[in-house]
Amino acid sequence: MPARNPTGFDLAQFKAAASPSSVWAKRDPWARNEAWRYTGPFSRAKRFRGLFPGFGIASVAFAAYCTYEHFFLKDDHHHGDAHHGDGHH
Repeated sequence: MPARNPTGFDLAQFKAAASPSSVWAKRDPWARNEAWRYTGPFSRAKRFRGLFPGFGIASVAFAAYCTYEHFFLKDDHHHGDAHHGDGHH
């Protein structure tokens, strides 16, 4: 004789109702209210894009500055040259 369930619920019916393929789970009354979270401007891709606002513009500005610095700002001091005389520090 199987042990009596102290809760009073039929465990087989409870498991069947809790499975995602059950008729009860398919008629979720909150599904329509929660659907907006995963569509349109709230989709996963758009939420990920909004994680770093301005990152694209900042990357382009940084690349432009590095290019400008490389080609137009020349270092005239030559601190690494080895042909300095003895009197020069």
